[in-house]
Amino acid sequence: MSDSSSSSDEDERVQEEKHENEEIDEATTFEKLGVVEVLCEACSRLDWKSPTKVQSGKTAAFALPILQALLETPQKLFALVLTPTRELAFQIGEQFSALGVSIGVQVAVIVGGVDMVTQALALSKRPHIIVATPGRLVDHLENTKGFNLRALKYLVMDEADRILNMDFEVELEKILKVIPRERRTYLYSATMTKKVAKLERASLKDPVRIEVNSKYQTVEKLKQYYIFIPHKYKEAYLVYILNEMAGQTAIVFCATCASALKIALMLRQLGFGAVPLHGQMSQAKRLGSLNKFKSKTSTILVCTDVASRGLDIPHVDAVLNYDVPTQSKDYVHRVGRTARAGRSGVAVTFVTQYDVEMYQRIEHLMGKKLPLYETVENDVMLLVERVDEAQKLAKQELKEMDEKKGKKRKRLAEDDELDDTEESNYRKKFKRKQKGGRGPAMKSGRRKF
Repeated sequence: MSDSSSSSDEDERVQEEKHENEEIDEATTFEKLGVVEVLCEACSRLDWKSPTKVQSGKTAAFALPILQALLETPQKLFALVLTPTRELAFQIGEQFSALGVSIGVQVAVIVGGVDMVTQALALSKRPHIIVATPGRLVDHLENTKGFNLRALKYLVMDEADRILNMDFEVELEKILKVIPRERRTYLYSATMTKKVAKLERASLKDPVRIEVNSKYQTVEKLKQYYIFIPHKYKEAYLVYILNEMAGQTAIVFCATCASALKIALMLRQLGFGAVPLHGQMSQAKRLGSLNKFKSKTSTILVCTDVASRGLDIPHVDAVLNYDVPTQSKDYVHRVGRTARAGRSGVAVTFVTQYDVEMYQRIEHLMGKKLPLYETVENDVMLLVERVDEAQKLAKQELKEMDEKKGKKRKRLAEDDELDDTEESNYRKKFKRKQKGGRGPAMKSGRRKF
């Protein structure tokens, strides 16, 4: 790929951004914001030198105030954080645990795909912080004896627009009915949709709106391109670009779960270290794929929009929009996975003859036209035969996987009666064994809870 900007211009831009960040660092520190010493030390351990504007993880924006308030007025079941996805819930839980490790904060992550009995035992210990997806939390509120949120002090709804887009409105309504009216509520949303505005009116009292950015913008160090190609050669162009980026980490975004899995399998057949991430995977496999990518055991993550927002995946060199996002605003969230925290990055969007209208909407939203990513067509055509063969092998592998799933479903069907019995026994078990109660108060001084 040829880069039109000169190295001297790039160096000058880097120096300007470095100077700007230094000015921000001098002007604002965690101490100046009033964060207590023990939490400032926790920030230092995480290598958070100073507050930043964007793209270095916003969890601290609500985690630090909550933990500081918890130090001042200690109690169990102090705060609830709701998230749209399981991966984001685990990430937020890890951040709370890391920030609160020296003060003994107890955190429970409550999401689907994990054994309810194990989660109920964790809730019976009355953790200080609960991070949950709405559906599974409602399951426990309705079925786990002794568990309630009547003393809750803080409610956080992270990625509120996505929570509502995923049709969690009924669950949210149930949760809002069983928590105190007198509470602090933080509502984070990338877009102010009608649903979010309605939720704001329903759940917030005398709200204060803080707008970080009113325009859909991407960072300056992100180089964005598009590539206009025939649909039948999409896979070949994908392989060509990944070959050019050999040794770098990349996220490939697909429109569907089936497409993400198929592309990941095809890339593996061609020798790439690719892992899939989509909503139809089990929780263990989803976390496994994320961990492989974060540790660079695998350098390519092929996923649906489940990973486009919220997840803090460091050191992503490139984002490839294999499928153009159907919602223009999702483009900003996808490409925001790279060029984070002052680093540079590349984003390439694949546009076929069927995607022109959607892509034009993205350019309209961005307010600019993106440059064409340069390729050598003859080199791409040389890859077509190998790519076609890899696709055939991937389809065969998919067929074998489906056959295994079919056999597994048959076995599960035979065990349905047993499963139903175990589920119904769940409530009985906790009626006998589980009792509610307040945890011990915290000691004075540098408090441990």
